[in-house]
Amino acid sequence: MKGIILAGGSGTRLFPITKAISKQMVPIYDKPMIYYPLSVLMLAGIKEILIISTERDIGYFKKLFKDSLEIGLTIEYAIQKTPNGLADAFIIGEEFIGDDTVAMILGDNIFYGQNLTDYLLDAASLKDGAVIFGYYIQDPREFGVIEFDEDNKAISIEEKPARPKSKYAVPGLYFYDNSVIKKAKELKPSPRGELEITDLNRLYMDESKLKVIRLGRGMVWLDTGTHSSMLKAANFVEVIQDTHGIYIACLEEIAYRQGWITAEKLGQLAKPLMKTGYGKYLISIIEE
Repeated sequence: MKGIILAGGSGTRLFPITKAISKQMVPIYDKPMIYYPLSVLMLAGIKEILIISTERDIGYFKKLFKDSLEIGLTIEYAIQKTPNGLADAFIIGEEFIGDDTVAMILGDNIFYGQNLTDYLLDAASLKDGAVIFGYYIQDPREFGVIEFDEDNKAISIEEKPARPKSKYAVPGLYFYDNSVIKKAKELKPSPRGELEITDLNRLYMDESKLKVIRLGRGMVWLDTGTHSSMLKAANFVEVIQDTHGIYIACLEEIAYRQGWITAEKLGQLAKPLMKTGYGKYLISIIEE
C-alpha cells in the first residue's frame, strides 16, 4: 500500500500565519504539523509516500524531508495547482499509486490512541473496497457525517449537513483499493467546484464495498485547521509527552520500532539533536 498526504490549500483560516508558510509546517507543540499525519501512515506500515501541496509550499516539504531515506521512507512530491477537492489527490497521484492500494490522510489531522496501530493495520490490509472511520463528536456539522441503520451498517454520508443524522464525523484518513483512481475521475464537481471525498465514498457505498470502523473512546482525533484547534492540539501533545514520557509522532522512533532502521542508525540520527528533548528521547529509546 502507498500513502498520500494532502497538504495543499491556502490556509486562510490561519491567516496571518499562513500568508508566507504552509499551515502544515506550523508547529504543533514541538514538531511541524505534517509530522503527525506522516507518523500515522508509518504506523500503518506504509513506506512510499506522496506529499501533495501548492507550488509555493512544496519546497518547504522537500527541505524538511530531504533525509527521509535515512528512516526508510521514499517520499515523492506533487503540486495541486488549484484547490479542486480532496478526491483530486487520486487523480494527481495516479502515476504514483500505479497498481497499488492507497491510503490518504489530510495534512492537518492528528490521531492518537492505544489501539491506533491495530485500526491502521486492519484498514491497510484491504484488497477490495474502501475503509473509512467514524468518530463521535458533539457537533459534526463541519465534517462529513455518517448515518447508520439498526444493524450499525453505514447507509448515508452527508458533507457538512445543517442537520446531521448522527454524531459520527468522518476523519481525514481514508483507505482505498486501486479503483479509486477511476472513481475519482468519474466524479463531477460539487456546487462549490470541488471533487468531494464524500461523493467518492458514496460510490463505494453504492457498491456495498465501504467499511466504516468506529473509533472507540480511547481514540483521539484532532483537526488542526483553526488557531483554537491548533492550540488545543499543542496542549494535548505537551500533556501526553510530559506526563507519560512518550513522544507523539516521533518519526525516527516509529522507523526503529518498525524495523526499518537499526539502533546504531537511530543513535546517529539523535546525535545532532542532543541539545533538544527530542534528541535525548531518541537516546532513551536505545537505552531501553
